Amino acid sequence: MKFKPKKSRCMIIKKGKVTSRFKLEVQGEPIPSIVGNPVKCLGKWFDDSLTDRKNASSTVAQTEEWLRRIEKSGLPGKFKAWLYQHGLLPRLMWLLTVYEIPLTSVEEMERKVNKHLRKWLGVPPSFTALGFYSTTGQLQLPLSSVVEEYKVAKCRVVMQLRDSQDKQINQAGVTTRAGRKFKPDSMVSQAEGMLVLRDIVGITNIGRQGLGCAHFKQWGKANRKERRALVQEQVRNLEEERRRANAVELAAQGAWTKWNLPSRKITWAELWKLEPFRVSFMLRSVYDTLPSPANLYRWKLIEDPACKLCGERGTMAHILSSCKVALAQGRYRWRHDKVLSTIASILEVERRKKRHVEAKRAPVMAFVREGEKSRRPATERAASSILQKARAWELKVDLGRRLHFPSVVQTNLRPDAVLWSEEGKKIILIELTVPWEERCEEAHEREASKYHDLLQCCREKGWQSWLFPVEVGCRGFPAQSTWKLLTALGITGRARTQCVV
Repeated sequence: MKFKPKKSRCMIIKKGKVTSRFKLEVQGEPIPSIVGNPVKCLGKWFDDSLTDRKNASSTVAQTEEWLRRIEKSGLPGKFKAWLYQHGLLPRLMWLLTVYEIPLTSVEEMERKVNKHLRKWLGVPPSFTALGFYSTTGQLQLPLSSVVEEYKVAKCRVVMQLRDSQDKQINQAGVTTRAGRKFKPDSMVSQAEGMLVLRDIVGITNIGRQGLGCAHFKQWGKANRKERRALVQEQVRNLEEERRRANAVELAAQGAWTKWNLPSRKITWAELWKLEPFRVSFMLRSVYDTLPSPANLYRWKLIEDPACKLCGERGTMAHILSSCKVALAQGRYRWRHDKVLSTIASILEVERRKKRHVEAKRAPVMAFVREGEKSRRPATERAASSILQKARAWELKVDLGRRLHFPSVVQTNLRPDAVLWSEEGKKIILIELTVPWEERCEEAHEREASKYHDLLQCCREKGWQSWLFPVEVGCRGFPAQSTWKLLTALGITGRARTQCVV
């Protein structure tokens, strides 16, 4: 191995001061002094200050320059956001890993990034950064937070040094510093303690989960690599809990925390297909930053927050779903019919499919050996559909012309869609509602009670009947009842997800 003095640096200190009176040589060649000649190794600059203060300020300036170059690229906003996620962020994270940059400087970088993301995605400056990075929010974007990735990277460095198989490394006592506001060692200890506590508590069911639905990797049974991944995941969960707590404190932009609806996760493939204005509208509608009269009054842009049609306070909930004048004029009908036409096309496709009609068979008691569990046949385990119970299904939808209920019973009620089979004497009623997202459960109970008597009359006539009240929020978020309808029709897995999205 040949030593290259030009790629090395030296610094001679005498009585606490740097001096240049002495020269160091290797193989007859002088080693350059680090004073005035900083050297770069593995992406990190070393200078005579022996600290990272200059490097921290240069990293902030370099981040601004990268953002400025992306801004001047001339690409559409969502492409600029992609460049940030897959181009700028990975390069920035290496600098934040090797340098001892305090959390305050990283938060300053994230504020600059948020400013550009707001501009690229078409949202106002008052838009909260929670809408970009939340992983448990109602609308999840494929963007990563600089602060979150910074904390994960610092915790990963702590574990790599502490758990190294080289004794000279794990016993060196290297301390990973990240300023006064954030201590990586304490964060790692907290995450490990929470993982140990999770092993003690066990699996807890969340929401609609049943017994045995959730599984997790136990801390006590994990190896070194798996433990490192578990700690990083727990650090991300702690950061997400902090964001969630901040969202609850927001009255307007945190109102989505009160929704009891399935969340929507947008991928880059979906983002490419969406128009820029649609992305902007989707974000602003979820976080209540649309230019409604109430918001314009809050922003000091108008003097009267009243609705121009009815005179009531023009909040976004009032404009999108509660204005009586707009309802009387049929302005909400177009949105309702658009959703209904989509559901009708799905029903028509399923109705035309050729299915094997289920035949009633006598129940058979299967023999089960001691210590084993009974297993259902593959035909029974397959996704069953209501449409398999009969042939020759007919469909009527309340679109274009007035829907007349089939000649099963006499009624004045008009469900939005009716599927029935004269041969099998089976009928399916579907009632669609497009309410405000916070009132989906109320709308479901109202429609279920409205058609309860009609359902009983059909059953008294000898018809097997089903009722599906379906709710889709006025901002495009389907309720759980939509998933229930598709499952009942035999649409599961990826096909069901594509129908909902």
